[in-house]
Amino acid sequence: MRIISGSARGRKLADFSGSGIRPTSDRAREAIFSILISRFASLQEKQVLELFAGSGAMSLEALSRGAKYALLVDSSPQAARLIHDNIARCKMESCATLIKQPALAALSLAAHKGPFDLIFMDPPYNQDHIPQILAQVASLQLLRQNGIIVAESGVDETFELPESLELIETRTYGSSKIHLLWNKADNNE
Repeated sequence: MRIISGSARGRKLADFSGSGIRPTSDRAREAIFSILISRFASLQEKQVLELFAGSGAMSLEALSRGAKYALLVDSSPQAARLIHDNIARCKMESCATLIKQPALAALSLAAHKGPFDLIFMDPPYNQDHIPQILAQVASLQLLRQNGIIVAESGVDETFELPESLELIETRTYGSSKIHLLWNKADNNE
């Protein structure tokens, strides 16, 4: 795995083993960021939250492309070590913070750093995490108006959206689906 574009372009991320971390492929990550750039025009000054961060690659890619700050959340000790290593490899210690807690528990802490322009979440598949997280994100108003959530799920998973969120698009990559959701709340423009 590597950073695809921006200030840390080509930087190789730390290797890991085991099944506890399931990173988004370079191909899927590149497609996601292409969509995000077309939606936002630029990631400059964006605030990022990454839940179930794993390797931290999504946040680090966003920071490399100009995002201002990233808050990464993962409860796994292996993931925490990997994230710290990858933040150091990309020289992003000043703009990335890790919370080592379960995602739902960390959301109230994240509220003090938000709202966020971009939220990534890649929870374990088929465990019903996405609807719970989306409900909390909406309740805590963690996603800025016109912000985007990128949620990864198994291909057979379905979930309901809170009223404030709208599905922009869904793409399938192998055994994963990538859902892009938009915060349409109070959008009267």
